Amino acid sequence: MQVAMDITTKYCHKEMESYGQCVAAHPSTWQQHCQDLKMKVAQCTSSHPVIQKIRTDCSKEFTEFERCLLENQNSPTSCSAHVARFLGCAETVDLAGVG
Repeated sequence: MQVAMDITTKYCHKEMESYGQCVAAHPSTWQQHCQDLKMKVAQCTSSHPVIQKIRTDCSKEFTEFERCLLENQNSPTSCSAHVARFLGCAETVDLAGVG
């Protein structure tokens, strides 16, 4: 879990922080209010090779997490198990030679 978070924080801290603040400020309408910030996070994370490798190798877990967020727009914290599965997968990705 820490590997994925460290990488995201290192390379996309500003974007992640802005998005998180927006979600917190708009708990029931964050999907609409924060779409542009979500796209900035996606652009940032998709441009780093380590993050690309994690997202590729853990695409199933990531897709399930995104689906949970869409289905639980009024309570995104209910997706914590999905986040845990994705981050657990991320820890198992072989990052040798990537970066």
